[in-house]
Amino acid sequence: MKFKITIALIFLTSLYIGKLHAQQSAMYSQYMFNTLAVNPAYAGSRNVISATALLRSQWTGITGAPKTSTFTIDAPLKDKRIGVGLQIFNDKLGVTNSTGAVFSYAYRIRMEKATLSFGMQGSASQYSATFSNVSLQPTSEVYDPAFANDVRKVLFNVGTGVYYNSDKFYAGLSSPELLNSRLSSDTGNLSRKAFHLYLASGYVFDINNDFKFKPSFLFKAVNGSPLQADLNATIWIKDKVAVGAQYRTSADILGLLEIQISPQIRFGYAYDHSVTPLRNYNSGSHEIMLRYEFGFNGSKVLSPRYF
Repeated sequence: MKFKITIALIFLTSLYIGKLHAQQSAMYSQYMFNTLAVNPAYAGSRNVISATALLRSQWTGITGAPKTSTFTIDAPLKDKRIGVGLQIFNDKLGVTNSTGAVFSYAYRIRMEKATLSFGMQGSASQYSATFSNVSLQPTSEVYDPAFANDVRKVLFNVGTGVYYNSDKFYAGLSSPELLNSRLSSDTGNLSRKAFHLYLASGYVFDINNDFKFKPSFLFKAVNGSPLQADLNATIWIKDKVAVGAQYRTSADILGLLEIQISPQIRFGYAYDHSVTPLRNYNSGSHEIMLRYEFGFNGSKVLSPRYF
């Protein structure tokens, strides 16, 4: 237990205190089904009203490990030339908590077999850090000012992105947080939100009538942190069930399962297993995704969508 608490404190101090500027946003293993969370240009790209809920519990067994929940909904407007989206999220890490909302807007250029979208977003979030609740050494008389005051602050940010997609291919480049917002009102605390840049792409290959192969990747560049890549490969069976694997560089290996329950409902599950020394102290990360699409128009149903 002592080691678990120490690990949690290391995360807090390394991410939020002192002169370190790196600030990671919430992580998602099923990024290909939660793209609105990282790229506003994705809004309306599925050409129907689409709602997605996602729950993530990271590093199960470690005290203070990240827990994230998010709900997104997006839709096309004006003959599908405009896309709008809304994301509501909550992200917990140790004694810190962020709750907020993001509104996305996309202008879509419709082509014969594809769409090119340019998006922007604005966000507002309530950030809090109850540092006074952190248990230091109770028998020590050493005073640490970094843990003396709690933080509660409203943060505003803006982001932008571009997204190109067809029925079997997509590519996107985005930066959802352009502003270098200060996380504390204390002028002695230099912790800030860091610049994030995402590059994502994927393609669906037809193997035969029953099987399709879908590789994809997400590159994440964060100011002050090493470049990270999520490399994914999935096999779709009869457009109903998909099984796949993913590798997150220098961090995790993942197993993925997707089930198209009906033309409107899709379920997804991801399990992450650490490849770092953290694997000795946690039982993995779990992520559940549920998507519902308002795709019926009389007797017409949705055709299969892979992104």
